[in-house]
Amino acid sequence: MNGFPFEESIRSLLPLVDEYVIAVGSSADETYARVKDIQNPKIRVIATEWNESMLDRGFVYGQQKMIAHFNCIGDWAFYLEADEVLHENDIDRIRDRVHSVHDDNRVEALYFDFLHFYGTPNQTGIAGYRKAPRIIRNSLRVISPDGLFFIVMDKNKSGRYPRAKYAGASIYHYGHCRKVEYVRSKLSQIGKYWNTKHAHFHSYGNIDLAELREFVGTHPAVMKDWISNSAEHVFVQSGSYILTFKNLRNRVRFFIERVLGLEISKKHFQQLD
Repeated sequence: MNGFPFEESIRSLLPLVDEYVIAVGSSADETYARVKDIQNPKIRVIATEWNESMLDRGFVYGQQKMIAHFNCIGDWAFYLEADEVLHENDIDRIRDRVHSVHDDNRVEALYFDFLHFYGTPNQTGIAGYRKAPRIIRNSLRVISPDGLFFIVMDKNKSGRYPRAKYAGASIYHYGHCRKVEYVRSKLSQIGKYWNTKHAHFHSYGNIDLAELREFVGTHPAVMKDWISNSAEHVFVQSGSYILTFKNLRNRVRFFIERVLGLEISKKHFQQLD
């Protein structure tokens, strides 16, 4: 389980959905039993087997996402990963946004702001994507080749990103503030799916401080115990860290954003608003 807040993730989304489809791969831990123990009638578990011969750039994660998605039968599907959580204060707003765009066929998806907590739950990283679509119309011909985003297949041999409006809410991503031992355990297990071996993970300190921002909001209530028991709470930059060309490029981007008031991170959607 590697310290993922998957139960908290599930519980955070349950109030919003009519049905919750969960793909659970076979494992030697208690993941399947803990999902079943939530005992909510909305939950439908799809027991899966991971393709152990699929070792190309983590594509097996996309396969698992598509198994769950292809079993969704509602008008809209909401994709949430095991380390991502919704804030209880956003549930009604998200529901209202879905209703407001339901009859507008131009809108194929709803995108969210992302809070990527890094090192501790008290700070976020901003170098990666900061917005992403996570609600998609189920009437679309869609695949998810890399798990995190959707590709609309208008044609058989080419695809495009979905047309999306803002959901008016954030997704809270906790995968990069778990205790160090959890991350170390995970990396030792997943390298084969990327056809690589990850370097030994010592700490979160191997990062440019310019990428980090203080988190001044409130965490979802469901995360209280997890933050106390499963998150790291001390962050120190590595004393041997050396800035890379990528760091310098990101610093230029941050400067442009600050001066021009823009947000220019990678976006896997066509923005309608």
